[in-house]
Amino acid sequence: MMNAKALTITYLTRASYASLNGSDKEADNIVSIKKIQKNDGKEYPYCSSQAVRRALREQLAVLGWELSETSEAKQKKGAASTQCDPQRYIDDDLFGFMQADAETIKRTAPLRVSPIISLDPYRGEMDFGTNYMSVKTGGNPNIFETEIHSGNYVGTIMLELDRVGEKSSGDKYELHLTNEEKYKRVVALCDAIQNLWTVGRQSRFLTDTSPKFVCAGLLKVKNPIFLECIKINADGKLDYDLIKHTLDDYASQVIDYAIGERKGFFPEDNPQFSSLAECFEKIKEWLRNVYC
Repeated sequence: MMNAKALTITYLTRASYASLNGSDKEADNIVSIKKIQKNDGKEYPYCSSQAVRRALREQLAVLGWELSETSEAKQKKGAASTQCDPQRYIDDDLFGFMQADAETIKRTAPLRVSPIISLDPYRGEMDFGTNYMSVKTGGNPNIFETEIHSGNYVGTIMLELDRVGEKSSGDKYELHLTNEEKYKRVVALCDAIQNLWTVGRQSRFLTDTSPKFVCAGLLKVKNPIFLECIKINADGKLDYDLIKHTLDDYASQVIDYAIGERKGFFPEDNPQFSSLAECFEKIKEWLRNVYC
């Protein structure tokens, strides 16, 4: 499998009662969520790719990996950056960085991340809240509302396998990992994806954003082929035909694929799908063959 260039994972999760990602306020007492209007004229909530990247970073820290701390810019009006040391830090390697000081040092991320976009439109639900903290000082309670949503969300990651632990000619940083070190980093990323949990807005809207369905592919090319291929039918079942047609269309570029679901989560289990645990174990076996 040394000709493998990319790993792509498209996943579906479900939010029963959530406010995943804040947007600009439309009014002083309304906390909005991010939404995008599609061709049908309806608005669909989403969790931004920045929030997903932060969530993956946080999970890597939970898994015991040391992260690259942000430091202030060396020049006046310069932007803050991480330590820009991909040799030492897993997040500098996978997520990239840019230090724009007297000399610009940057790394384009091998890990590409899409927003988590809902398959179900926003229906105008609001959560009514009251902040009583000001009562102790004799003030009036602060009444506010928060937009909430319930629905299925889909996101995709694509990892450029040939760029993990490697630098391009002319890059102004050190990076020379062994295959074993590369393997450990990409497996850690898989564990972070399997346990994905966004850290924002969880105090009042605790949400499980970990995958309930996964469609993964080991590819000879760099193409997130499953990005637009996860659909839910009116009866709540996954549209397997669309996935199958995608696999047929890219058969010459797909080295192997894995499809997993949380058994018992959907109206009916699909016997053609493995469990999520089996799916992620298969992905890790691919990575072992790529790097070891």
